[in-house]
Amino acid sequence: MLKLSVKPGEYVLIGDDIKIVFAGGSSNNIRILVDAPKSYNIARSEALERYGMAPDPGNEVKHYRDRELSPEAKEKIKAILMEERKKARRAEAAKNPLKKYGGS
Repeated sequence: MLKLSVKPGEYVLIGDDIKIVFAGGSSNNIRILVDAPKSYNIARSEALERYGMAPDPGNEVKHYRDRELSPEAKEKIKAILMEERKKARRAEAAKNPLKKYGGS
């Protein structure tokens, strides 16, 4: 098991197609965004326990049609992604300070 400390907006990549973004939280709960192909069965342990299911093959939680994200959620995701891009640009600029002024 891997234990990580992350800050809001940071993310963890799992393989080539799963991204887990830490969206914030408090000492008692956290909010994460999971971006993964629909072919992966993703379920919270609480949901599995509530329905008396074990996380074994054949016990997949049935998925229903995706609900549209709320405008607030879309804005939060957009803000997190924009902040990540800004951080990447700042890091790149810090590595190559002369590039901004046409230097090499």
